[in-house]
Amino acid sequence: MPSSTPQEWTEFLKKVPEHHLLQSSAWGELKSKYGWDPVRLISGEIGSQILFQHLPFGFQIAYLPRGPLALTGDPFSSPDWPDFQGDLDRLCRERKAVFLKIEPDTWSDKSTKHLEGFLPSPHSIQPPRTLVIDLQDPEERILARMKSKTRYNIRLAEKKGVKVTQLDDIEAFYHLLENTSDRADFGIHTLAYYRDAFRLFHPSGNCQIFLAEYLGEPLASIMVFRIGQRSWYLFGASSNQHRDLMPTYLVQWEAMCWAKDQGCLSYDLWGVPDQDFQTLEKNFTRRSDGLWGVYRFKRGFGGDLLRSAGPWDRVYQPFFYRLYLLRSRLRPN
Repeated sequence: MPSSTPQEWTEFLKKVPEHHLLQSSAWGELKSKYGWDPVRLISGEIGSQILFQHLPFGFQIAYLPRGPLALTGDPFSSPDWPDFQGDLDRLCRERKAVFLKIEPDTWSDKSTKHLEGFLPSPHSIQPPRTLVIDLQDPEERILARMKSKTRYNIRLAEKKGVKVTQLDDIEAFYHLLENTSDRADFGIHTLAYYRDAFRLFHPSGNCQIFLAEYLGEPLASIMVFRIGQRSWYLFGASSNQHRDLMPTYLVQWEAMCWAKDQGCLSYDLWGVPDQDFQTLEKNFTRRSDGLWGVYRFKRGFGGDLLRSAGPWDRVYQPFFYRLYLLRSRLRPN
């Protein structure tokens, strides 16, 4: 079946200005350089960017991140949803997709009852749970909602002379990222990946890199994205030097202020452990594995704990899907 052209997708997105970052044309172009094939599909008032990844023997995985989008209201309760789902099924079958994974751009307290034929998935690609900071209030009230220790650390960094600047390239950011990866033993993308992300989003004002320095020495850096009135902190790095100056707190605060100045109403800290609030608060001082290592830091900024309404899988090749589930269970946490 015919897919929408990039120009048609761009026009559709103009009608949904608060779409998620992962549904943007630039994100699809970025992923196309690193193993994914973006296909844009529009049916009536519903549209989505679907990413396909090739598997052996001609099979593929289909992934619909933070969508689909609807011109009005909830896409899953739209009268156009059955037709869109039919087109989506035909597209996936034509491409020999083993399954389609949907991670909706809605929170778990919203209805997804119209996702008939989808299975709750045990495996997510994006972190399903996050902390989102409300930027609508004046800066003083945003600070007041933070933990007292976080406010103290922001002011300490300012008092001790930590300076935050905006960068026009990613070299200093990536150097810090490499150091953080070595120290914390977590994987990162290549330099080319971050360079392409910055090149695709920065000229339109939808991406900024912030660098915290002390006496000219880089200490912490983050890459932040925005679309419409929403912003996301995706990537961050820090040095092991002068950690007592709390540069990671100040660089986040400056990024929030930038996002607020750009007209954003929210700042998504992008990922905490997928546990309820009581479990998180009970265990964050005792655990540092996975996303637990950043929860202690992120919780201090006072955001709302939210969980996406997903992930969901629609299966087209049951045998190979069972192999996928087995592999997911055997994968180390």
